Amino acid sequence: MSPDMIALFTMFGIGVILTLVIGLFCVLTTNSLIRSLIGLEILTKGVTLLLVLTGYVTGRTGLAQTLVITLIVIEVAVIVVAVSIVLALYRHNSEIDTTMLRNLRG
Repeated sequence: MSPDMIALFTMFGIGVILTLVIGLFCVLTTNSLIRSLIGLEILTKGVTLLLVLTGYVTGRTGLAQTLVITLIVIEVAVIVVAVSIVLALYRHNSEIDTTMLRNLRG
């Protein structure tokens, strides 16, 4: 690998790691289901950026593009199901706070 490629990987790698950490932090520390979904979106965008970066660095951009498109399709399906669950919980309980959901039984 050339020094330019290593510098590019390091610079964008730090950005990808920050994106992943921000998404994980958002998912783990919030009590709102909407914020958790936003954190999940940020986390998957970090994974997408990581796939694009590794595809560019290794020279296998075709494989990286295929994986990214597959990830986007799966991400959309997961988010649609998660949003529908959050909406159903909101209609049933008029609240989307996770502390209230922990107290539900049955």
